[in-house]
Amino acid sequence: MHRKILVTTALPYANGPIHLGHMVEHIQTDIWVRFQRMTGNECYFVCADDAHGTPIMLKAREEKIQPEELIAHYKKEHEADFSDFNISFDNYHSTHSEENRILSRYVYLKLRDGGHIRRKTISQAYDAQEGLFLPDRFVKGECPRCGAPDQYGDSCENCGATYTPSDLKNPVSVLSGQPPEVRQSEHLFVRLSNFTDMLHKWIAEEISQTEAQNKLKEWFEAGLNDWDISRDAPYFGFEIPDEEDKYFYVWLDAPIGYMASFKNLCDRKGIDFDAFWKDDKETELYNFIGKDILYFHTLFWPAMLHGAGFRKPTNVYTHGFLTVNGTKMSKSRGTFITARTYLNYLDPEYIRYYYAAKLNDRIEDIDLNLEDFIQRINSDLVGKVVNIASRCAGFITKNFNGKLSPQLDDMDLYRVLTDARASITEAYEGRQFSKAMREIMALADIANQYVNDQKPWVLVKDPVQREKLQSVCTQGLNMFRVLVHYLAPVVPKLAQRVAEFLNDPVDQWNRIDSPLLDHDISGYVHLLQRVQKKNVDAIVAASVEPYPDDSAETNNEISIDEFSKVDLRTAKVLEAEDVADSDKLIRLTVDIGTETRQIFAGIKGFYDPESLVGRTVVIVANLAPRKMKFGTSEGMLLAAGDDDSLWLIDPGDEVGPGQRVS
Repeated sequence: MHRKILVTTALPYANGPIHLGHMVEHIQTDIWVRFQRMTGNECYFVCADDAHGTPIMLKAREEKIQPEELIAHYKKEHEADFSDFNISFDNYHSTHSEENRILSRYVYLKLRDGGHIRRKTISQAYDAQEGLFLPDRFVKGECPRCGAPDQYGDSCENCGATYTPSDLKNPVSVLSGQPPEVRQSEHLFVRLSNFTDMLHKWIAEEISQTEAQNKLKEWFEAGLNDWDISRDAPYFGFEIPDEEDKYFYVWLDAPIGYMASFKNLCDRKGIDFDAFWKDDKETELYNFIGKDILYFHTLFWPAMLHGAGFRKPTNVYTHGFLTVNGTKMSKSRGTFITARTYLNYLDPEYIRYYYAAKLNDRIEDIDLNLEDFIQRINSDLVGKVVNIASRCAGFITKNFNGKLSPQLDDMDLYRVLTDARASITEAYEGRQFSKAMREIMALADIANQYVNDQKPWVLVKDPVQREKLQSVCTQGLNMFRVLVHYLAPVVPKLAQRVAEFLNDPVDQWNRIDSPLLDHDISGYVHLLQRVQKKNVDAIVAASVEPYPDDSAETNNEISIDEFSKVDLRTAKVLEAEDVADSDKLIRLTVDIGTETRQIFAGIKGFYDPESLVGRTVVIVANLAPRKMKFGTSEGMLLAAGDDDSLWLIDPGDEVGPGQRVS
């Protein structure tokens, strides 16, 4: 019996281009969807642009256009990028749609009438010059815990503290640069705690990823806070019914955009909407997301659905972030690569396969190593898989008028490949794509070894071996056909080219049950070119944006007398370890000649702790001790760089600890 499945991916925000980080999720999901379809399941795949919120309103104002014009531009751009990456959406919509307005209103009213909405007057940062209340990320100031400057209004990148904009010291508006006023406003909140028991049960039964369950356990232990779902005018979004100058916060209507996109598809195609959103017995619903939005999708989203009488997701599948060459994507290094820049130089099948070879069912970051990318594509897809067809096809077309043999040379060997379908199916279903790719490439090695052993280039020289030559090459092409079926969810355009070459569809998992025999194939053409390093280099070059020189923005001059107060000294690192609860910090124990000190440095991700032990560094020795939640930091480590790269100031290991730096 075939399954009925609805799949969604997180909604790209409609104020910028799609980049290769976005494509991790959309490729991962598309592979899973294509696999479901090939195995005979009814599987719908929908997405939309996330088109509301203050940033979109402000960007439209900056460009002197209406928000509707801005989001229309990016929707067209996003759709083109996804289409060219072979993402097989059944529908790509927008949260700024009539379907979403109606559904958002419906969900809210159900929550309100069910007693799940409360009112509360809150204090907010207000930019009087711009005439609007400021979102948390539009306020910057000094961290109230560690004093780090230039921190956003919701969390500190230096010490990991979370807080509200009103907690910041010396706050300023990102828009005007002026200190914001504090004004009061009545907001609407969802009583998330009303859903505690339901969420506990749903998470225990449906959320399968251990890392997600552990994170959710932390949030439950900290207590579920009520969720602010309203924003004050001016705001680009949907007005809240029965309220004046109040709009739905973008995170209320964004996930409802999944429903709206599917509703739009249902209305056009005659699909039963309620069968997928009301009935959780006959249908399945899966949300694929990044780890940064786990909170919204595993707490707020199921609470909204439950409170409004809809079914909850069958599961929420979460992935990690993308790094490039071991570090986060960087505009200054040319590794912040947009989808369109990639497409200008390379076949999307390459990156689809590379991501598949890296992805598993864990919430782990994956790395796009550009050298490894070139080697892996050329070795696996070109050197192992396509190579089988190129070694066998010519003999069939030249010697047998393109006709395959009536029988295989080795049916048992063919069954070795087809019998692997069970484990490959299990790997695909479980999103263990890297495991599936390893198994497929191991089978490709078997097929290539067979061709090597049979030597059709030798058989063709012996007229007596004519029948053997045909059956050997038919065997090779049939093993190639099996491999391409297994790879089809990952490289659909390659599969399409192979289908045209073999004159046989590559669209159903069970087609490989029977080999292709006594069948006419087309003349062989190159199915996939090797990746050229010059094209990868061109992508990097086209993506480089010089790090901006902000020296003209502020005058930070100090006098020589002020500078002379800074005591810079060499120190030897004795111990180093990651701070477990911080994304940024490494704890160092350093010897400064006269004593040892503990220093917390925001260098995680740039340096491995083990590589620091024994190294000589430079510290500010007379900085006042700073208490942090992890302990007291007794100095500052000196480094140079930006958000994308960082280098420690290195006096050389031949310099002993405690030396003054001048």
